[in-house]
Amino acid sequence: MPAQTATVLHPPDLPGLNPEFATQVLEGLSAHPKRIPSTWFYDHRGSELFEQITELNEYYLTRSETALLRSLHDEFAQLPAGAAVIEFGSGSSRKTPLLLGALNAPASYTAIDISGDFLRQSVRGLQLRFPQLDVHALEADFTAPLHWPAALEADVRQQPRIGFFPGSTIGNFTPEQAVRFLHGAAQFLGPGAHLLVGVDGTQDKAKLIPAYDDARGVTAAFNRNLLTRINRELGADFNAQAFRHVARFDPAHSRIEMHLLSPRPQTVRLLGQSFTFAEGETLHTENSYKYPVAMFQRLAHSAGWTPQKHWLAADTDVALHWLQR
Repeated sequence: MPAQTATVLHPPDLPGLNPEFATQVLEGLSAHPKRIPSTWFYDHRGSELFEQITELNEYYLTRSETALLRSLHDEFAQLPAGAAVIEFGSGSSRKTPLLLGALNAPASYTAIDISGDFLRQSVRGLQLRFPQLDVHALEADFTAPLHWPAALEADVRQQPRIGFFPGSTIGNFTPEQAVRFLHGAAQFLGPGAHLLVGVDGTQDKAKLIPAYDDARGVTAAFNRNLLTRINRELGADFNAQAFRHVARFDPAHSRIEMHLLSPRPQTVRLLGQSFTFAEGETLHTENSYKYPVAMFQRLAHSAGWTPQKHWLAADTDVALHWLQR
């Protein structure tokens, strides 16, 4: 059944209402099954919780990719000197120094992320660590078409460009969305650019489920924080604790799914509308696709990139792909 669109109201007591956020939440709650894009996880608290997730024992991705990045110091030194480094979805930029420290005299670094406060906090730390580097923060949704600020574009276009997209964040996209993102990144970075992409190809359910449903409940808190954000920013009345975090592996689509399950019937009010959850009904909040090497290379080719090399972590199926236009 197709999603039903709804008129977005702008209540006078919510002057800071984000119309895109409101539209996507209203459409998602009207859809069958209910869903909300994972983009909206990352308010300041969501970004903090995600950083905690990356430090959990169960969350193998960060540990494996960090070790892989450290092992590739000499490989990164072969990338063009004096480059402009552009990171999509930079978050805490914790892995970024491993790339910047290995490159030959990078000229600038631009971090792109949707969470502005968290973004600015991260780039301040990088500026202190690399004082010779021009460091910039671009607050934007990197899943949408990107445009360079005029003050940056002229300088960046004169430098070799290296895009950086670690963390297997590409897994949050369906294959069709991944191609669109890669194509958009190619347009944004321009001809001759390089792109380093972290990709998880793990298919082992015994490893995947704990990584997305940890024993301490940090991932559950991260998932429920989306409801807290909707309450705060859109005036909803979700009882976040009345929803149970669920992680599932769908081998047919090669993806982990995250849901918020309603264990009993309940009704939620939002912007003048009511949405009913049946017992056992879920709100689908995230997909994390797992792309084996050959599958990801096909996606990259179809988006206009040429795979140059790829490297696999020693202990998992986490990979880093080097692409070039």
